[in-house]
Amino acid sequence: MPFTVTIPKLSPTMEEGTIAKWHKRAGDRVRAGDLLIEVVTDKATIEYQALDDGYLRQILVGEGQKAHVNQPIALFTEKADENIAGYQPTPETVSKKAPQPEKEIPAIPVVSKTVSSAALKEPAFTPELPLENYRFEFPQGNIAERVLASPLAKKIAQEKGLDLTTVKGSGPKGRIVSRDLALAQPDRKVTFGRREMPDAAPGSYEEVPLTPMRKVIGQRLQESKTFIPHFYVRQEIDAAPLYDIREQLKSYDLNPTINDFIIRAAALSLREHPAINSGFNSVNQSIILFKTVDISVAVSVQGGLFTPIIRYADYKNIGEISVEMKELAERAKNGSLKSHEYKGGSFTISNLGMFKITEFFPIINPPQSAILGIGGIEECVRIKGNGKAVAGKKMNLLLSLDHRVVDGQDAAQFIKTMQRYLENPAVLLI
Repeated sequence: MPFTVTIPKLSPTMEEGTIAKWHKRAGDRVRAGDLLIEVVTDKATIEYQALDDGYLRQILVGEGQKAHVNQPIALFTEKADENIAGYQPTPETVSKKAPQPEKEIPAIPVVSKTVSSAALKEPAFTPELPLENYRFEFPQGNIAERVLASPLAKKIAQEKGLDLTTVKGSGPKGRIVSRDLALAQPDRKVTFGRREMPDAAPGSYEEVPLTPMRKVIGQRLQESKTFIPHFYVRQEIDAAPLYDIREQLKSYDLNPTINDFIIRAAALSLREHPAINSGFNSVNQSIILFKTVDISVAVSVQGGLFTPIIRYADYKNIGEISVEMKELAERAKNGSLKSHEYKGGSFTISNLGMFKITEFFPIINPPQSAILGIGGIEECVRIKGNGKAVAGKKMNLLLSLDHRVVDGQDAAQFIKTMQRYLENPAVLLI
């Protein structure tokens, strides 16, 4: 009898997927366990194996096309010659063996007791249409449709590398002649007065559809910023000791990153200040007090980001954190993380220091109650106790917190503990 194969739910937040590749063609014999398709989800590209024996008779969703979870993507039959005329595939006539997804914690819906959902409906933000029939005029009032110059002026400009569009001609009808070249600027990318005609109309644009990963990221962060009352605590630290100890370790072929030290410092600080190692259950309207320190670390990947988790981070030394973080980051970038390796966590660290960012305001990753943003190490001047100015280094920590869970005093004590550890990094090696 005919049966339908539907697209399975391959990640806890997946609502739709894109068929990246079919590994079988219409008419092929398919055995249970055979690789059937590759699906691009909101998290990664995942291989999906057939659950039943049968014959692939018709592909309903082709490569590059999207399908919602449980949408039919292919028609199968048990025998090669079964008649499928008039058969209408439906989600109910699915593969006999239902997929057994990894047990997931259900997503927590957003609940608001004070604001109606209608009041928070996102307004329509759309771009204006490109401006048609616009004339690009230069300060001199000339339209740079072409440069009018004498043959001699063109020859001299070419030999001397001069930009003819940077001068106004004094010859008949504004023609540029050789005497005008005394005011011409060199023909190079950076110059004043370059007069080139834009190709596109003002306000031109193109639209790129959101990838499944980017769509989920946008939805989660928008909900976080809308419903969580964020407040922020910023602390500048003396980063010279941290920088120096890392350089000393490198001379012995030990290569922990600055981020590894920050993870270790955060883990120990969370152990001392458990109020920050917390979250908020919006369904039960209750505070979550995590019993283990599991630090999520933001890792940028193509099309979005993952937050792989260092579990029991307060029990791991710098070397163990460094090795585990490198391995998790690599697998995040090639899409091979398992769901339990990025789902959960009690606290998040997001570091943009490698991009020389001074500071930024990260958005909380719910249901966690706090996220730490790390800026880059900068050169600075510090005044010693004797009043002498010396060269130094500084780094900014910026903590975003959920005010439903954490108060300012707890936040201040936590970030000062972080400062103490990072300004005395030898302690982190113990």
